[in-house]
Amino acid sequence: MSIQTLADVEFGEQLPTFTPDTSLNTVRKFAHAVGWQGGRFEDHERARKEGFPGALVPGIMGMGFLTSTVHQWCADAHVEQIDTVFRAPMIADEPCFIEAVVTDIDEERSLVELDMTLKNNLDETRVFGTARVRLPKAG
Repeated sequence: MSIQTLADVEFGEQLPTFTPDTSLNTVRKFAHAVGWQGGRFEDHERARKEGFPGALVPGIMGMGFLTSTVHQWCADAHVEQIDTVFRAPMIADEPCFIEAVVTDIDEERSLVELDMTLKNNLDETRVFGTARVRLPKAG
């Protein structure tokens, strides 16, 4: 369900699961866009030589995926803050999914707090955190 205003939100509501594109090609494009060419973000073998299990998805890209999850749920949301804990690396080409739940609603300030989790297909948590999101007020 797409959320339009704060009035549409229910405490405990699960957001639709979001499946970001973690393909090596997408990660490579992101790395180039932010000036991180070469090494651990572009090539599985290079990353393994650096001691990683494969090419890494940059942490800031994972935070972008969390933000995308919010905007899939409510296009007009304003993400005020995302606080994350990186538990384990996200690896390019390994599918992952993001789940989120509404844990607080502040009607006076039109804020919603979300608990968010990014997991791989083995159901291992890679990133978790909270987001504070301002939503439009009804009418």
